[in-house]
Amino acid sequence: MGNGSEYDVIVIGGGPIGLASAYHLSKRRVRSLVLEQFTFANQLGSSAGISRQFRIPYPERYMVSLVRQSIPFWEELQAFTAVKLLDQAGTLWFGDKSVHTSEGNIADAEKALDAEGIAYSSLDRGALESEYHFTNLPENYVGLFQAQGASINLRETIRTLIEINGRSDCVTLKSEAPVTSIQPKQGKFHITTPLGVFVSSKLILVPGPYANSIFRMLRFQIEATYWNMTSAYFKVLDPRVTFPTWFVFQQPQGSNGNQFYGFPELSWNNPGYVRVASDFVIKPIRSPAQRSFIPNKKELSFTTNWVRQHMKGIDPAPEFTSTCLVSLSKIANKELLIDFAPPSVPGHENIVLYATGWAAKFVPILGRILADLALDGRTSFDISNFQTGNKYLAAL
Repeated sequence: MGNGSEYDVIVIGGGPIGLASAYHLSKRRVRSLVLEQFTFANQLGSSAGISRQFRIPYPERYMVSLVRQSIPFWEELQAFTAVKLLDQAGTLWFGDKSVHTSEGNIADAEKALDAEGIAYSSLDRGALESEYHFTNLPENYVGLFQAQGASINLRETIRTLIEINGRSDCVTLKSEAPVTSIQPKQGKFHITTPLGVFVSSKLILVPGPYANSIFRMLRFQIEATYWNMTSAYFKVLDPRVTFPTWFVFQQPQGSNGNQFYGFPELSWNNPGYVRVASDFVIKPIRSPAQRSFIPNKKELSFTTNWVRQHMKGIDPAPEFTSTCLVSLSKIANKELLIDFAPPSVPGHENIVLYATGWAAKFVPILGRILADLALDGRTSFDISNFQTGNKYLAAL
């Protein structure tokens, strides 16, 4: 296994997906090093905040299939903690059935769910208002409810993965270890950090929104846009009013992208409040360096107005706010990108990467997929729709 600075696999990026990759490597008794540029469980990347949505509806059948396949991996991870990782409340998609957004389309999601044999309920506007406490909805709004949807306790998920890896004699975790150089030499990669130089024959690159800062060291990059997303917490005034996790599909109105999503009240995330967020930004930022913890005032105003007009039993004045940084591919539909480095990179067949997209619901299964790719050069899971190829990874 080499000396103290040499590992079988080096994972660059210590967010949940990097930590899940190390966990699955350790299950195969592979010696790995996880390098995190900040501290573990930091608030500076795409895992900022506490909650995320777990949902099975997607407009593509292969995405529905991958979410289903992730469930046993969530159950495996759940065995390590008494704290519930998936707080089930169901998924509600509703709105204008003709609208296509970065999340998808209601009609296409119904087709994908039907194709996979997933049960769901179809709803008209009356049911949306009487059963789910929304109000003043347009006549043409319809919805679907899928009962397996849940709020992901992302903070606990990360804490659990840190604890598991910390107990493993196969995993080394190093924080405040930004990578400054990656040099291929004689079939191995020499990784320079302020903590020293580390060597491995295989790499897993999962730097989240900071992906290009790493990829460019290997002379390639992805075409991405960066969203500094706004969300807010609103006080529940009527305890009889409860919500599932939800997403509303609406036509944009000028600079108001008019897409919103929300969470139920959660005992582990500002109890007594619901979180509602805009699923659009008025102006993307140019790089992660522009990330801000201060929400965009217009996006917050649009969100607040939507809550005031359409949610019962909720104080429309936000009491807490938060932001989250996400990197989205410029490829249509903003898919997850999972692949090997392009052939222009020396040793590309030993460099596995994940980048872009909303992936919290896939954390445990992505760890397995990336570990498989790194160790075996293949995975039994179908990732053909996520592979990037030379078309999307541009050599520099």
